[in-house]
Amino acid sequence: MDANTIYLALFLYFIVGSIIARQARRKLGSGVNDFFLAGRALGGVVAALTYSATTYSAFMLVGLAGFTYIGGVGALGFELIYLSGLILVAFFGPRFWLVGNRYNYLTPTEMLGDRYGSRAVSIVSAVAAVIFLIPYSAVQLIGIGALLEGISGGAIPYIAGVSVAAVIAVYWTWTGGLKAVAWTDSLQAAVMLTVAVLSVIFIAYRAFDGFGGMFAQLEAQYPQWLTVPGPGFFNVNAFVGLTLPWFFFSLSNPQVSQRLFMPGSLGQMRIMVMGFLIFGFIYTLVSIIWGFSARLLLPDLEVADSATPVLLSMNIVPNIVALLVMLGISAAAISTVNSIILSLSSMVCRDVFKNISREIDEERELLIGRIFVPLFTLFILAFATLRLDLIAALSVASSAGLLVMVPALIGAFFWKRGTAAGVLSSVIVGGLTAMILQYSGWRPLDLWPGVWSGIVAVTLFIGVSLLTLPPKKKAEEFLGFLNRELNRRKVI
Repeated sequence: MDANTIYLALFLYFIVGSIIARQARRKLGSGVNDFFLAGRALGGVVAALTYSATTYSAFMLVGLAGFTYIGGVGALGFELIYLSGLILVAFFGPRFWLVGNRYNYLTPTEMLGDRYGSRAVSIVSAVAAVIFLIPYSAVQLIGIGALLEGISGGAIPYIAGVSVAAVIAVYWTWTGGLKAVAWTDSLQAAVMLTVAVLSVIFIAYRAFDGFGGMFAQLEAQYPQWLTVPGPGFFNVNAFVGLTLPWFFFSLSNPQVSQRLFMPGSLGQMRIMVMGFLIFGFIYTLVSIIWGFSARLLLPDLEVADSATPVLLSMNIVPNIVALLVMLGISAAAISTVNSIILSLSSMVCRDVFKNISREIDEERELLIGRIFVPLFTLFILAFATLRLDLIAALSVASSAGLLVMVPALIGAFFWKRGTAAGVLSSVIVGGLTAMILQYSGWRPLDLWPGVWSGIVAVTLFIGVSLLTLPPKKKAEEFLGFLNRELNRRKVI
C-alpha cells in the first residue's frame, strides 16, 4: 500500500479524533476526578466500548494472530481464558465501584494504601505498576510500527510509525483526559470490530472459497494446528504460564481496574461487562481466523507478529478495507497507550507525590499528573525503539509482574487479617521474582515466571500478614460499609 495514502489516512484519523477530544474537553471539570475518571459518570455503552478498545489493541490482530500462526488452536484457549476471567469484573466490579465512590479513590493503588493503612503500600504498588506497564505500553507502539512498516512494504520506517502513534496518544490524553479517551474509543471500537469482521470475510471467501474451505485446507495441510497441544508451542507449562496472568488481567492491570471506578452506576457497569463480553468474543474469533489464514497463505514467515501486516499488504483484502483495518488496529493500540499513560500519571500524582508531600492541593496534584503524561510517553517511546519480538509474549510478561497485586486486592475485600507488611513483601519480592525469571530465562521446575510470581506473592502475603498486626479499625470500617451496601443493593 502506498505510504502517502497511509500517512493521509492517519492524518485524517488524527483530525477527527482531535475534534472529538476537544468536544469532550468542553464538558470537562477542573478536578482530578474529572480528568482521570471522567467525573465517575460514564454511561454503560461508552464504558463498554472504551474498555474494549483499551483491552483489545495491538495484542489481538497482531499478537494473538501471531500466537495462532505458531501455536494453532491453543491460542483460542489462551484468549478464552482471559474472557472467562471477566467473571472477576462481574464479582469485584461492584465492590470497586462502591468503595471508590464512598472514599473517593482515584486509583486502585490508593485504595490498597488506605485499606491497609499504609502510605508505603500506595507508593510501592504505584512504582511496581510503572515498572511493568511501561513495557506493556511499548508493546502497543511496537505493534503500530510493525503494522505500518509491513503494510507499506517498508516505505514507512518503523520509527516513524511508533513516533506518530506516540504523538497522537499524548495529544489526545493531554487535551481531554479520560473523557476524551472514552469518546474517541467509542468510535474506534465500533470501526475496529466492523472492519475486522469484514476483512476476515474477504480473506475467507476470496482466498479459500469460504470458511469451510479454509478449515478443510488447514485440516489437510496443518492438522496439528487444530489439535491440542498442537505443533509444540502450547505445551502444558507454556499454556499455564501464559494464561494464569491473563486470567487475572482485569484485576492486576491498574489501567483496567481503574475503569471500575468510572461507570455512573452499577447498572451502567453491568452494561459495560455484557458489552465487553460480546465484543471480546467476536474479536477473538476474528484474530484466530486471521492467524490461521496467515499460516495457509504465508507459511514461511520468520516473525509471527508480521502475519497481519503482510496479509494486509496482499491483494486479497481490498485496499480500502485494509486501510481501515490498519486504522482500527492503530486506534485501539493508541487507546491502550492513552489509558495506561492516564493511569500511571494519576498514580504518580496521587500515590507518590501526594503521599510524600501531604500539602499538595488538588490543583497542583492535577498539574503534576498532566506533566507526567508527556514524560511517560517519552519513556514508552524509548522502550518501543528496542523493537522486541513476540508482542503477545511481552504482553504476558508484563502481566506476570502485575500478577503480584492480586493477592492484596482480593485480601482487601475478603480478609481482615491482611497487613501492609504482607502487601509490601508480596509486591516487592514477587515483582523481583517475575523480573529475574523473565529476563534471565530461568524456569525452575519448568514453570513460567507468571506462575512463580503468583506463588511467591500469595505465600508472602498470607505468611507475612499472619506474623504482623492488621489495621483492624480500618478493615472493619471498610468491610462493614461494603457488606452493608452489598446487602442493601442485593449484590452477590
